[in-house]
Amino acid sequence: MKKKVIAIVPAAGLGKRFNASAKKTFININGIPLFIHTLKRLCDEEAVTEIIPVLKDEDIENGFELVKKYNLDKIVRIAPGGKERQDSIYNALYLVENKNRPSPEDIILIHDGVRPFIPTGLIANLIAELKNADGAIPGVSVKETLKAAAADGTVVSTMNREKFWAVQTPQAFFFNIIQKAYDTAYADGFYATDDAALVERIKGKVKIIPGSPFNIKVTTPEDMELVEWILSVRTV
Repeated sequence: MKKKVIAIVPAAGLGKRFNASAKKTFININGIPLFIHTLKRLCDEEAVTEIIPVLKDEDIENGFELVKKYNLDKIVRIAPGGKERQDSIYNALYLVENKNRPSPEDIILIHDGVRPFIPTGLIANLIAELKNADGAIPGVSVKETLKAAAADGTVVSTMNREKFWAVQTPQAFFFNIIQKAYDTAYADGFYATDDAALVERIKGKVKIIPGSPFNIKVTTPEDMELVEWILSVRTV
């Protein structure tokens, strides 16, 4: 049986830092909603067998209409969003567990819905790294000097930046590993800012590989300007 690669795409966040009248997920870029750019890129990825977006309950109907409009044929289900990002992904994992009958070797990709530029070859490289790890994540090395500071802004120490990476998505995990990581986190009431942290917490081995500076996450209006510029000058 062919190994399944299922991409979970959380796009149910409030976008508090974006400060826009419309939801960040549905902001148009060149006439296409931001998260549709992301979903189209994933649909073009040969290794991906299914995509499960996660949207707020009130956006699911609109989400299905957009899926039909843009012929996103790898999407047959949309998971309901939760209170936090972690809750949203857990809802999607529930769908996978109860509908797909996944094998332990099936792969889950978790990718931010507002990160539209997945570099060519990155997903294949992440999957390849899973031969020797429980999870694989992309990142870029930190170039700036890092300083730890007290609450009043006073510098406490200067960090060795060579040890630090700015982590991106998609992040890849074997299904049984990420499911165990989520179940354990919920049993303990533990929340993290990325999925790899949950796998690290259960002593899973996570490998980091080079990502791309163009694999940006739209968080502020300035990020949207950068996305529009990238689309105007190159194909990523």
